[in-house]
Amino acid sequence: MAARLVRRCCWRHFGAFVSTPSAVPASLLAPAGKVAMARALPQAPFASFHTSSPSSWADGFSVQEQVEDSGNPEHKVIREVIETAASPQELFQLSEHHALNSNQASLIITQLSRLAAEKKLEAESILQDQRFQQLIGIMDSQISQVWNNTLVNLLKSLYSLGLDGNRREMQSVEQEVLWRLRRLTFRQLASLADFLAVKQGKESKLLNEVIKKLELRWTELEGTRTVVTLMSKVGYVSPALMDRLEDKALELAEQFNPDDIRKIMLALAYQNRRCVPLLRALSYHLIQKHSELSLNVLMDLIFAYGKLNFHQPQVFQKIAADLHPHVSTMTPVEVTRCVRSFALLKWLSLPLFEAIAQYVLDNTKQLSVTHLCGIILSFARLNFQPSGSEDFFNTIHEEVQDQLDNLEPHFLTDLVWSLCVLQQAKAPYLQRVLAPDFHAQIRGDQSLKAQNLRLKLIHINAAAKLESPDYRGPFLPAEMLSAAEPAGEKVTLLQSSLREALAGVLGSRDNGRFDVRTIYGWQIDAEVVVNSENKPLPLKDFAAPHLLRSEGTKPLPPGARRVAFLRWEFPNFSNRSKDLLGRYVMARRHIQAAGFLVVDVPHYEFLDLKLERQRTAYLKDKLNKATAKEMAS
Repeated sequence: MAARLVRRCCWRHFGAFVSTPSAVPASLLAPAGKVAMARALPQAPFASFHTSSPSSWADGFSVQEQVEDSGNPEHKVIREVIETAASPQELFQLSEHHALNSNQASLIITQLSRLAAEKKLEAESILQDQRFQQLIGIMDSQISQVWNNTLVNLLKSLYSLGLDGNRREMQSVEQEVLWRLRRLTFRQLASLADFLAVKQGKESKLLNEVIKKLELRWTELEGTRTVVTLMSKVGYVSPALMDRLEDKALELAEQFNPDDIRKIMLALAYQNRRCVPLLRALSYHLIQKHSELSLNVLMDLIFAYGKLNFHQPQVFQKIAADLHPHVSTMTPVEVTRCVRSFALLKWLSLPLFEAIAQYVLDNTKQLSVTHLCGIILSFARLNFQPSGSEDFFNTIHEEVQDQLDNLEPHFLTDLVWSLCVLQQAKAPYLQRVLAPDFHAQIRGDQSLKAQNLRLKLIHINAAAKLESPDYRGPFLPAEMLSAAEPAGEKVTLLQSSLREALAGVLGSRDNGRFDVRTIYGWQIDAEVVVNSENKPLPLKDFAAPHLLRSEGTKPLPPGARRVAFLRWEFPNFSNRSKDLLGRYVMARRHIQAAGFLVVDVPHYEFLDLKLERQRTAYLKDKLNKATAKEMAS
């Protein structure tokens, strides 16, 4: 320590007698007998893990390091030569013509790494060069004298060049960084964490130590750039650090630009962190302060909102309106991603979806079968029928129908199910998925994925029977028509309230069935048989063709009707709409086609009635109106 202090004092006194760097001839920098190299090359920018200018070199330096650098003209000129080097050979020649210290050797290694990245050079040829090995030796011999900022960049550069992690020099640099973590600035720690998270991932021991320091020193966190970088690159490694970053981001929300908001939203989406206060703040400032958003920002934002299932109608309206003019220039991947995100959010923007339908007609040859199927699945979820429905679906059938055998079974099932929702499933589609060899592969499989596929096949079978009069088979066998009951399904407020109110309508439990699971894959909340005067009848003795096993065999008496009460919860509707999603529209159609008179009980009507007598009167009125409507039609 004393020797180092004496050396620095000598350099300071020496610097007082030396003229300014601009007045120092280049020849003085070269040893006797060697000619100095001419320098007239522009300064090249550093890569993302390097600094590129004297000011940024100084960023993170201690005051002592900056004074030492500015007080030594020779060091300053050598540094400028290193910064402006345009090829590895120039740097290697510099190491041959000058006696370098460990800090200068580290700067050269850092610059070599930058040039290798910028010019796409083979790192192996640099590593095997004897002069590089000499630089490594100089650096290692006095590793404790390498400045903090240079040491951080040195470690990144050695990782980037691919130096063997088992080499003693590499381990020496890692150990030195580990020892100095407390002396590094917060920005240096953040930069190192960013690099290690990308390069080595969660398993890096050094990264875990760096993150511990960041967690302890989080109060030093400042600036939007650092917050965004840590959230997007490092936050996934440490939930505790991510909590702090979210708090800081909420504090700085007003200062973020659209690209910052995009990166933060993506970070939250990929980590499945639904921080509601932060999401609300970002949404607010996005609407209030940023009128124009680029296509990339719009695409990533709508993806993040969809992934997090976070609903902000004003934001969705803005994104849909801003995306509309871009649709014709978007790529097939962007179009598919866009429509899928809006479908996840249950947000139907008619102008945007019409534009996407037109895009399909105009760019059919550029769209793969996977893209087309993705668009169909999204349209079906929202029950969207394009205005030019006939042309659109004819185009889809032409492109997709011959490729059914090439689709993965689950994806093919989703496609045919979606076409059934949109009432566009033709016989070849139905025959392909209802064939015995297709569903034989899931028999006996109790996995959740297989159960979901079986339920969709039952829905497709129902569509074939109830909505395709020209279809002749095959159909699913009877043993396939009993779908597994969902485990742990909670009773909702609407469900329990409806049961209580129906008890007053029916008079006796023998006059109705509750939670009826049909052979069509749909559940009826309550089944009632009423006579011509709308009076409930005991239904146990009547035949029930919609059940897998019927209790009775008698036909319904003349004038009697079979009634199905269907409750519609909040998630069954499109966002901010009273339009049912495609799945529930198909359920209603199938139950109606099976001979039921459907009585709809939406949440926004029924739950507004607080008294039991109001709810009972409501159900009776709905039943009378449904009967009158059927008689009128």
